[in-house]
Amino acid sequence: MQGRLVLVVAALLAASGVALGAFAAHGLADRIEALGYAEQAAKRIDWFETGVRYQLYHALGLMLVTLVAVNQSSRGGFRIASIAFLLGIVLFSGSLYVMTLAPVEWRKLGAVVPLGGLSFIVGWVAVAYAAWGLKERQDVAVNRTA
Repeated sequence: MQGRLVLVVAALLAASGVALGAFAAHGLADRIEALGYAEQAAKRIDWFETGVRYQLYHALGLMLVTLVAVNQSSRGGFRIASIAFLLGIVLFSGSLYVMTLAPVEWRKLGAVVPLGGLSFIVGWVAVAYAAWGLKERQDVAVNRTA
């Protein structure tokens, strides 16, 4: 994916994360009750808020990774991180959103959530790997004596 497209996607993920967070704060409880899950409301709201939190963290991480990668000749690790973050948001946050609003039978989707978490971990490890390989700037004077 090209840097500009990734930044646009990351910004839209951040914007939708804020919107979903606002929905969680102002309308989710009523929606859960209307669906007939009032006795599970606290748990379901917690799932949703966790999904929003991780979506926002990784949307910002995706932006950061992309901005750093744009200025580097070696982008492989950053590309892997970007893909892993996007996949993690879909699997982790997406599964939690569906589980929040879907019937109890859909709780089997909870088995997908750890795969999203693993994708996030892979993404951060890829960032560390890519960062380790970065060349340090050489334009700073090494020996300054006055």
